[in-house]
Amino acid sequence: MRRKETNLTHSKLANDLLNYINNHIETQINIDELAAEFGLSKFHFHRIFKEQTGSNIYETIRSVRLQKASNLLITNKYSTITQIANMCGYSSQTSFIRVFKERFSQTPKLWRNGGYKAYSNAILSGTCNALLTHTDFSHLEAKIVKTKPKSVYYIRQKGYNRQAVQIWQKMMAWVYTNEIEQYEQIAIYHDNPIITPLHECSYVACIAPMDDKKLKNTSLPIFEMYDGLCATFEVEGQYNDMLKLIQWVYHEWLPESGYEAITIPSYTIFEKNHFLSDDGLFKCTYYLPVKYV
Repeated sequence: MRRKETNLTHSKLANDLLNYINNHIETQINIDELAAEFGLSKFHFHRIFKEQTGSNIYETIRSVRLQKASNLLITNKYSTITQIANMCGYSSQTSFIRVFKERFSQTPKLWRNGGYKAYSNAILSGTCNALLTHTDFSHLEAKIVKTKPKSVYYIRQKGYNRQAVQIWQKMMAWVYTNEIEQYEQIAIYHDNPIITPLHECSYVACIAPMDDKKLKNTSLPIFEMYDGLCATFEVEGQYNDMLKLIQWVYHEWLPESGYEAITIPSYTIFEKNHFLSDDGLFKCTYYLPVKYV
């Protein structure tokens, strides 16, 4: 029982820190001060976060900064590279260019001039068959909505792959155990899967109960989802279509939209979940947190 309580406490700490990083990524995040605020030594702070997420804190901060920069270079056409570096927490253009090139094997300038398309295609072709799908998303119309806060129970997985069926089955076993009748199935992409190798992505399977029924088993960790402005897209298809949809949203729709993606992860609310359906098809609404620019 104590181990279960400890795991829930550690999971909450990791999620609180992830939320802090996403919401303050433009600042110089001080890990020593954060560890002290959580009442932990720096060593235990790092150990708990790595245990829960599979990544260390500094790697996560750098990843979130560079994912934000990769989007801003595409959508913020009138911002200089120095300005974008500052928006992502880098104090100098030189250091930003160096770490960007280490991560994406090209300079920010080359990325902005179209290099992002080749990089993304290489990610998808090297890890799955997403490029083989010929699904056309150009007919999709975005709806801009203001989402409401909701509490979700979840299981996190390192890697975005077909093994996600296992954690979704566990989530459904939890639903049946608690006799929950009204709920949403939500998938959260903590890393952008079109620019991050899929085996490195953090994927989160969530259940959001839609009633006030008292749960019999609360062994799963819980957190509050983002409530704010989102662009939404209603779509149906099969496994590989989801990655192509995300690529189309970021690379085709977003640059011309007048909106900017923020560091809050995108997510999907399923009407039909391809990881659980017998035919491997999904029907869902994809949510991209954005801000007006």
